[in-house]
Amino acid sequence: MFKELDPVLHSQLRLAIVSLLISLEEAEFTFLKEKINATSGNLSVQLDKLKTEGYIEINKTFRNNYPLTVCKITKKGISAFEKYVDTLKTYLNPGGNK
Repeated sequence: MFKELDPVLHSQLRLAIVSLLISLEEAEFTFLKEKINATSGNLSVQLDKLKTEGYIEINKTFRNNYPLTVCKITKKGISAFEKYVDTLKTYLNPGGNK
């Protein structure tokens, strides 16, 4: 009856990252860190998991001699998020009544 939720997105931190990127399309590492209230190390690990899955792209450059990491949602990430939300709705309304 219930479909499996995407295990990549079924993590609070990764879901928060993708939720922000869905609305912004891209964001700097420092912005994500501040909004999600994560440590740099934990955020880096979660971003790497999302990148490995193909849900986000990460672009590393420099701005004024400081590292600049920008994350961007991919089409695959948008699709996975939409599917996750649709699947989650079935858990909220198991009988299918509206």
